[in-house]
Amino acid sequence: MRTFSLAAVAATAFQAVSAVNLYVAGYDGNLSSLSFDGKALSVISKDQNCGSNPTWLVHDKNTKILYCIDEGNTTPNGSIAAYPLSPTGKLTLASHVNLTAPGPVSGAIFGDKSFRGMAIAHYGGQVATVGFQNATSMKVIQQANFTAITPLGPDAAGRQYIPHPHQALLDPSGKFILMPDLGADLVRVMCWGPTSNNDTLVEHPPLKAKQGSGPRHAAFWQPQANHNTTENIYLFLAAELDNTVTAYKVSYPANGGMDFKEVSKTSTFGTATIVPTAGAGEILVSPCNKFLVISNRNDGSFNAGTDSASDSLATFAIGADAALTFKGLAPAGGKSPRHFSFNKAGDMIAVSLYASAKMVILARDVVTGAIGNVVASIPIGIAPDRGAMNTVWDE
Repeated sequence: MRTFSLAAVAATAFQAVSAVNLYVAGYDGNLSSLSFDGKALSVISKDQNCGSNPTWLVHDKNTKILYCIDEGNTTPNGSIAAYPLSPTGKLTLASHVNLTAPGPVSGAIFGDKSFRGMAIAHYGGQVATVGFQNATSMKVIQQANFTAITPLGPDAAGRQYIPHPHQALLDPSGKFILMPDLGADLVRVMCWGPTSNNDTLVEHPPLKAKQGSGPRHAAFWQPQANHNTTENIYLFLAAELDNTVTAYKVSYPANGGMDFKEVSKTSTFGTATIVPTAGAGEILVSPCNKFLVISNRNDGSFNAGTDSASDSLATFAIGADAALTFKGLAPAGGKSPRHFSFNKAGDMIAVSLYASAKMVILARDVVTGAIGNVVASIPIGIAPDRGAMNTVWDE
């Protein structure tokens, strides 16, 4: 197994930093605001108004509003809550809206001057849009069911008997919302704007993933020179059931929609051995645009069988035409890294460890991409099934 040298990363890690706030969704019902001073994490505030099972956070940096999506496992449907942010980190609920379908798990903000809202993926097989003008004004605009799977997927006895959209992702053009559907082996493509009402999503032909792969999350990438254009766009798709990451070249046909051409595929473990119990989690491009990081859950690649058991984070260098070069695995800091996020500089990663019920911050070398030691850790939620779900930085 190729692994990073933690000592080498630690040697180049942190310089003195001013305190920064982070927000963490805990599946135990708590939304927490934390302060990180470069060495330790401390709790500023906790709030339980998001709902019984906070699962996803969206930080709208334009309006300085934090949106908290509640999966609502103990209620008929989920919900969304809005919190205006301030430098103090205090959590004050501004509004709360019940959704009309179960299992919301991810959201992405979209819109323009005429409409602003959020597309929400529901694991139960639905998509919703919520419109908002400000933190105190939210309204459910659209709720639609995805078409049932025919025939059933290869894992029909497990998780492929109905659609299971798992993420909402805005494309670089700002006109399309993508939703990887683990149940249907698709990436749903939806458009808003000139070809539809601004507040309504219209479905276009999807990306068809490998049967039985179970698409979970995706990330867009462009060479730096093409940013703010629709040229040379690539999509990296992480599949949970077969632990692969596939790269697609993206194009926009004149008659609408999106086209995807597969250019490469590799394991989320790179050249390391795939662990049969593992399932890919989050996938993100680093702030420097040079590396792709993927979390592997339930693999126990580090210190397996001990109290310090840890799943892994895999790092790949991104080359020309989105070619991936495996750089190594690093400890995620605990079990079930459901989500992670980079700070603005890219020298820290906040990892939400669901089964370990904690959030950790790891050192990271911005030059080599190597992920290092735990710099700070804090309990979040209750192990093994009500832990940390999602973390965002307020920078």
